[in-house]
Amino acid sequence: MMAGLQLQKKSKKNEDGVGSMVDFLLANARLVLGVGGAAMLGIATLAVKRLIDRAASPPDEKEPEEKAEQKSMEETWKEAVLIKVSPRLSRKVGRSDLSAPLPLPAPSQPSPVEKPLSTKEEVKKISVCFTLQERLLDYYTHHANVSDTQRQLVRQLVLDIMTELQNFLRAKHPEMPFSAMRLGGSLGRGLPVANLDHSCLMLPLVLESELWKFIPGQETILSDPQFWLVKRVDLEYTVRGSSPWDKFIVGRYLSSRTIIETLHKTLLGSINWPSIGAILDCTIQPVIASDNLKLEVSHAEGRMIINILPMATTKDVVLFAHSHPNAPVENLWHRSYYKEEIHKLQELDNSDSGVRQQCLHILKGICRGNASLSHLSSTHLRHTILHLSSTSNDWSEASLDDRFLQVIEQMIIYLDKGFLPCYFNNNVNLFYSLSEQDIDDLGYGLYQLFSEPDSLLQK
Repeated sequence: MMAGLQLQKKSKKNEDGVGSMVDFLLANARLVLGVGGAAMLGIATLAVKRLIDRAASPPDEKEPEEKAEQKSMEETWKEAVLIKVSPRLSRKVGRSDLSAPLPLPAPSQPSPVEKPLSTKEEVKKISVCFTLQERLLDYYTHHANVSDTQRQLVRQLVLDIMTELQNFLRAKHPEMPFSAMRLGGSLGRGLPVANLDHSCLMLPLVLESELWKFIPGQETILSDPQFWLVKRVDLEYTVRGSSPWDKFIVGRYLSSRTIIETLHKTLLGSINWPSIGAILDCTIQPVIASDNLKLEVSHAEGRMIINILPMATTKDVVLFAHSHPNAPVENLWHRSYYKEEIHKLQELDNSDSGVRQQCLHILKGICRGNASLSHLSSTHLRHTILHLSSTSNDWSEASLDDRFLQVIEQMIIYLDKGFLPCYFNNNVNLFYSLSEQDIDDLGYGLYQLFSEPDSLLQK
């Protein structure tokens, strides 16, 4: 009996020695490794300690611990995430369901008096510290922020394609005077990008200021502020044909659809894309749909779509040729606020060291990887974040998880109304091109993302 007692004391002493060592490691892990590193060290150390505990414990004490350890990491994450929302997705929600109140995150209830944690409680706390905040930051670092090397490689490829296209258009259509093409979007501005599957090339028209007048959307027969017209003026005093663009006039207005159709025929039937692709070590194929000027490019870094955007500009107004199948007339030009959107987001983030652009890139990455969210564009996300910036002041990194969920919630509210106002003109509805089915798909996808964000943050 004395021998058994001594053995028990010896085991207890060894256990205390291991416990002290674990405590020392975990107490200093956060200082050296940070929160994420300390979490991973905590899991590994806890696993080793549990093996030692089980070896030193009587046989009848092992079974409950083994059952407790059968929890998967996914269950551990569900318990540990700071903001929990109940699953509401047993069926696909429709437009009528979007007005239902969202499940509110359960507020944490700290105890009035903080009591010191025991060694086991402290280890257990560190081992389940995978919060939504940490998952978002990890997703941004590894999945929503393309490296500079990749970005430069793809950027150069797009610029090479742009040069070939511009040279051909000048030779094939000298009657259509364009300014120098330029690379648009984040690649063109040298900004961080969430992914490299889309890019755009700007194709500016050269219009004589004395012969063409830009008509604001609210002054047209449509009375829609987002769709402008470009009108040919002084036809009574200047001969038709004085402008090379007169051949594209329909009803005294410059026809965006006619310009797009002409360029589409050139892209589809006149340019030797296989030869250009062979020179640039990629495969280029124009999209057949006649209402879009797009190129599908497959290259070593992946696959991307290049949008070619004919544009007309005057002063601070940028108009893109609009050729939508459901457009009421064929002369519409879409007012773009992209330059203002980017400038405002950068200005706000610079003023308070905010994470608006990080939040945007995370959401863009999620939307591109989820079919039910594919209709949610960067424009929708940017304007929603800008609207929220007027009411939510805290955009620090510590509040990224709250702002992330708030953006999703606000977007669902806009979908319920069927109206997302433009930040720079509240009369413009940015959901104008979405069908009822599109809204249903987006509502379902956003409810899923709000209810179980971890399921869509995994790659």
